[in-house]
Amino acid sequence: MSSMEEDIKVLKEDLLYTPPKISAYHDMPFAIFCYDPKREFEFRKLVRLLASSIEQGHQKKITFISLARLLWDAIEKTEGLESIISVERQFGFDRAQETINTIISDSVFLPIADLLEDKIKTLNPDKDIVFLVRTAVFAPKIYRASLLLNQMYGRTMVPLVLFYPGRLGGGTDLRFMDMDFRGPNRAYNYRVKIYGGD
Repeated sequence: MSSMEEDIKVLKEDLLYTPPKISAYHDMPFAIFCYDPKREFEFRKLVRLLASSIEQGHQKKITFISLARLLWDAIEKTEGLESIISVERQFGFDRAQETINTIISDSVFLPIADLLEDKIKTLNPDKDIVFLVRTAVFAPKIYRASLLLNQMYGRTMVPLVLFYPGRLGGGTDLRFMDMDFRGPNRAYNYRVKIYGGD
């Protein structure tokens, strides 16, 4: 059994506890599952198998939510893709990333946390679990993915698992897509349990 398979097994056991043991905080039932971005396709297969095994005989339902889809929805419903392309042509790639960050972070536009809250508002915390996938859409520096869980605090009690392509750098310092950033994408303190990442 690979280390990723072992980590998934531990996550499954913690998710099936009542209440789930994925966080030290009862009012923040969220977790991050780190995996090697080079093993993306293997990971996708394993996480689908995880969802199936949780749903079979445990009276739980797994909902997959693509963060890539939420990001593109936010762009389409606000500035539009052509606007982002125009910004990149005129001002460069970094400015385009900053523009997308504003769209999915600033309340004047369409924050991704608001979109996620809307997607899960009808789910039952006792029966539903949400798997947040396609997190790599935020690379390289569009948005600090782990921040989303902090932003969901107080909005839901549905267990959320953010599947995070990257690894632990030291302590709770996550390296998104295994890249070493010294800026706003770097993690400093997490209130949620982190699985994997070795």
